[in-house]
Amino acid sequence: MSYDKMIFEVSVPDRVGYSLPELDVDKKGLENFLPKDALCDEELDFPEVSEVDVVRHFTNLSMKNFGVDTGFYPLGSCTMKYNPKRNEYAARMDGFANIHPLQDESTVQGALRMLYEVDGALAEIAGMDKMSLQPAAGAHGEYTGIVTIKKYHESKGDFKRDKVIVPDSAHGTNPATAVMAGCQVIEIKSNDKGMVDLEALKAAVGDDTCALMLTNPNTVGMFDLEIKEITKIVHDAGGLVYYDGANANAILGQVRPGDMGFDVIHYNVHKTFSTPHGGGGPGAGPIGVKAFLKEFLPAPLVEKDGDRYYLDYDLPNSLGKVKDFHGHFGILLRTYTYLLTMGADGLKKASTIAVLNANYIQENLKDDYNVGFDRICMHETVLGGLKDDHGGEIKTLDVAKRLLDMGFHPPTVYFPLIVNEALMIEPTETESKDTLDAFIEAMKQIAKEARENPEELKCAPRTTEIQRPDETLAARKPILKYGDK
Repeated sequence: MSYDKMIFEVSVPDRVGYSLPELDVDKKGLENFLPKDALCDEELDFPEVSEVDVVRHFTNLSMKNFGVDTGFYPLGSCTMKYNPKRNEYAARMDGFANIHPLQDESTVQGALRMLYEVDGALAEIAGMDKMSLQPAAGAHGEYTGIVTIKKYHESKGDFKRDKVIVPDSAHGTNPATAVMAGCQVIEIKSNDKGMVDLEALKAAVGDDTCALMLTNPNTVGMFDLEIKEITKIVHDAGGLVYYDGANANAILGQVRPGDMGFDVIHYNVHKTFSTPHGGGGPGAGPIGVKAFLKEFLPAPLVEKDGDRYYLDYDLPNSLGKVKDFHGHFGILLRTYTYLLTMGADGLKKASTIAVLNANYIQENLKDDYNVGFDRICMHETVLGGLKDDHGGEIKTLDVAKRLLDMGFHPPTVYFPLIVNEALMIEPTETESKDTLDAFIEAMKQIAKEARENPEELKCAPRTTEIQRPDETLAARKPILKYGDK
């Protein structure tokens, strides 16, 4: 039997992998318990396979996946750090896993205490005053944050502020978020150091400025030393400043966005605080705000009165709910576990090592690869393709495909757009020097092959089941259901 086939393709009529007792309730009896429209008269089209075939099928599928638990995952701007298993243990504890958000507050005091304390910890780390834990993921947090800023302007009768300024190095979600929130996007160019061009920013702000969306360090892995001047320019124009927390892993315990002059921040806890990442979920994107914006946050907020924790719905200017109940509780619990495990000193050490690892890679590869901006980087380094690219014949995609043959997941490629042939590498703090050295050696080997045997790269990968699919067609016309063509 081949386990490369779809499970429907190995189905054999009347083959079963289970044994259930005969149904002793007739159809009419079932209708007393279930609505008629919930009962099915047709035979379900399930594959007919044995239990061992099911186990082998899904076990083999799992072995085809690449993840943080199986190897180095240097996707830039994604912070693919290891997810500690103690976080998973905590999330499965009965007292957390088997409660319901509609229970009376008196019966879930432990859960509310956890939410209250993770709120306080995340706010302290960011230099903010209050968090909303509702947003489901990073982009959802961005949307919630920009709508919060809009509500603030509108509360002052300032309805003309509908322009959101976004640098050309920004994550793609930033301009999308601004448009979703009903704003117009004003893009400003970066200077030759990869930083915000102050003159371009001054020219962009005005009495219609809603906000500037920025992350520091930015998407090319550089910390903008003029950040206080940047936030002052926007504030002087009457706008607010939004911190995209995607790169927060670089600054934990080192500097706080609130102290840089930011008014709102979102965290990607699946990046910075080691909760599960990828596959479309789960995630969480809590946002933090300065005190003057608290009244606009989604309700309810978790508050404390003496020894009692409670849900505060008394926010008359709230923008309303953005997610059912209190957000993704299990993910926030994993965040809480990580925070307690690490403590303040541990978080600072994590960011220190993350920055050290990125600079170690950059320094070791700068002779073979172009460096986007040749200065000390933060959590990630952005390389600009091979120095010897065989007359322009070898592309970043060829490097990425060859890495697959060497057992490494490729870095983020062709982003940010302001670096030609970009390779964005983020090692995080969870990788050992041995792993980094192996990755560096693989990258150097690829550079050597580009000089001596470029065809080896153009034909890569050779060891994967699928070599070079039509990625544009796969994105535009995905096959999502068995049997579709």
